Amino acid sequence: MDRKLLRALQEDGRMTNQALAQRCGISPAACFDRVKRLRASGVIRGYTALLDPGQLDRAMLIFIEVLLDRTTTDIFQAFADHVRELPEVLECHMVAGGFDYLLKVRVADIAAYRSFLGDTLVAMPGIRETRTYPVLEEVKATSHLPV
Repeated sequence: MDRKLLRALQEDGRMTNQALAQRCGISPAACFDRVKRLRASGVIRGYTALLDPGQLDRAMLIFIEVLLDRTTTDIFQAFADHVRELPEVLECHMVAGGFDYLLKVRVADIAAYRSFLGDTLVAMPGIRETRTYPVLEEVKATSHLPV
């Protein structure tokens, strides 16, 4: 039943408890208790609105590989702390392989990216190299987890 509730909430996080209960075939009281438990346990981390980046001057999506000059705990921490403060960076993942971090960045256009790259990203201490991958087409973009 929890998975059924989670699937429904991923489709529409704004539906009322009554509508959710009806959709999942349980009583409103049982539905409320289950959702409350899922929130308390951290399975449901929050609710958000999904915005259209193109209508908010953030149409360009870019992935960036970042290679640091050293891989020490203090460099990793400094990089992570700095990246958390950059509104253009939607996601930042430390990865294993030929580079250290993969960034998902949204900007208005290539000029805005050039400014972000030159004025912000490569100006950070500890960065040895970056590789940029502009997205030509978003084939699939979802925040839904398979539950």
